[in-house]
Amino acid sequence: MVKFDSTLYFITDSTNFDTETFLYRVEDALKGGVTLLQLREKNKTTREYISLAEKVHEITKRYNVPLIIDDRIDVAMAIGAEGVHLGQSDMPIRTAREILGNDIIIGATAKTVPQAKEAEEGGADYLGVGAIYPTTTKVITIITSTETLDDICKAVKIPVNAIGGLNKDNIFVLKGIGIAGICAVSAIMKADSPQKAAEELKRAFLDLNR
Repeated sequence: MVKFDSTLYFITDSTNFDTETFLYRVEDALKGGVTLLQLREKNKTTREYISLAEKVHEITKRYNVPLIIDDRIDVAMAIGAEGVHLGQSDMPIRTAREILGNDIIIGATAKTVPQAKEAEEGGADYLGVGAIYPTTTKVITIITSTETLDDICKAVKIPVNAIGGLNKDNIFVLKGIGIAGICAVSAIMKADSPQKAAEELKRAFLDLNR
């Protein structure tokens, strides 16, 4: 399996950005210390998704950061991405693992301890758990308590990342919970400077664990 560090997991949102601006902001975030990057596109055709993924992959490879494709294992396979992230309504983790083999990172969304255990047993490499706070992305979210997040961290051996409305000023609620890192969308994507936002968020997370 590809080694990865999920300390600062950046999930993209290209809404309201032209391609050139979007790619610039992706690279700016990588300059700020993003350690894992997920390309999430809910409304593009397969051809559009592949085209954008190829462009993003060229950038992530320069920074030696694994590229995770959201939902679509066909797109991940088509561009040779390092990984794929699957939600509860996507292909089962076990099936994806059978198709992709052991050299691809597979992430899973989990909101309960049973979902987390099932994903781990199916072959998931990491979990995204949340939403911790309400989010401004178009993805429908259900709030996950920090108690549930803590329970999930204790129930599985794979890395767990918190997601959902997190920013440098509110992640203090995660102190003492054994997460491997944090996922951010809007806190980086909508920032005036994605690089600065990534730097501040990473610093805030590392300060949590001191």
